[in-house]
Amino acid sequence: MRVLIVAGGTGGGIYPALSAATELQNMGLAANDIRWIGTAGEMEEKLVPRAGLQLETIAGGGMVGVAPHVMLKNGAKLLASLSKSSRIIREFQPDVMFMTGGYMAAPVTLACRWHKVPICIYLPDVEPGKSIRFSVRFADKIAATTSGSKQFVPEEKMVVTGYPVRPEIRAACNLSKEEALAQFDLTNERPTLFVFGGSRGALAINDALMGILPELLQTLQVIHISGTFTWPKVETNLANIPEALRRYYRAYPYLHEEMGAGFRAADLVLARAGASMLGESPAFGLPSIMVPLTFAWRYQKVNADYLSDHGAAIQLTDEQLPNIMLPTILDLFNNKERLNKMQTAAKALDLPNGALNLAQLIVDTAEGAKQ
Repeated sequence: MRVLIVAGGTGGGIYPALSAATELQNMGLAANDIRWIGTAGEMEEKLVPRAGLQLETIAGGGMVGVAPHVMLKNGAKLLASLSKSSRIIREFQPDVMFMTGGYMAAPVTLACRWHKVPICIYLPDVEPGKSIRFSVRFADKIAATTSGSKQFVPEEKMVVTGYPVRPEIRAACNLSKEEALAQFDLTNERPTLFVFGGSRGALAINDALMGILPELLQTLQVIHISGTFTWPKVETNLANIPEALRRYYRAYPYLHEEMGAGFRAADLVLARAGASMLGESPAFGLPSIMVPLTFAWRYQKVNADYLSDHGAAIQLTDEQLPNIMLPTILDLFNNKERLNKMQTAAKALDLPNGALNLAQLIVDTAEGAKQ
């Protein structure tokens, strides 16, 4: 069996596809039987080859929320990408195409349709993004993180697989809390807050956190992933933290292998409401404060609503952060009963076999087309 993967742009689409690819290989698929299509200059150019997979890049660009001249330019790119996608498919001869989204989604979908390649789509977020919405009508199967997606896609095509948490993150569930804290040289005598804003960072979260660190570090300890874009500002701010409190604060531009340990060490997470939070927070039974990114598209708000409606999270907006971020965090840590209920609610949402379920659906989509 040969699998064509289409995913790129952000970690929200790339990491689930990598998890599915890993599981497919665990099931016996060779790495050279997987081909990945992404966009040049994006995260996938580093992450996919690092995973030992072959990457092909095509041109792409946004068609929504951009100036008319940019839309025309990107439209021309997408037309050229249709031709290149068709060439890749003719050469690789995939049995199935698996997609999580990205600027390249539309041309590859059309090329697969033309070459009669069955299509399996995965929706990391509760609500599909605009690049995926176009492709949904052509899909044979649609995998979803949660049942909440049934309001957005044909229910007869949809299968709830759960979120395919990265194997190295899922493995950290087996660590003891003390082992996880030790990886950051932190104590088990204080509650731990884990703060991050996604692979590129979140300026509003970082700014608000830096403003309240002296108060937070009086009683808590903080693991903070700033993202690469805002790391210089966070690094400079380290000098403003009193030396006696600095021992309770760990700041990083990005975490790779230690990300799972960060979740396991934490008692509460504060983050954007990207797709990964639908899987990673439940995997560790972690209560969360969600700060959804609201401009351009509302998918993060829908993700946050799903977690908060199930009692696993509360929500704040960027505008609220400067005034109520500190009391919200402290109130939760001072209300152990509420925190425990949120922990139980989060754990109830966990589907631990998400990656395996997703890989199996990809196989089923390919085999179903042959019958």
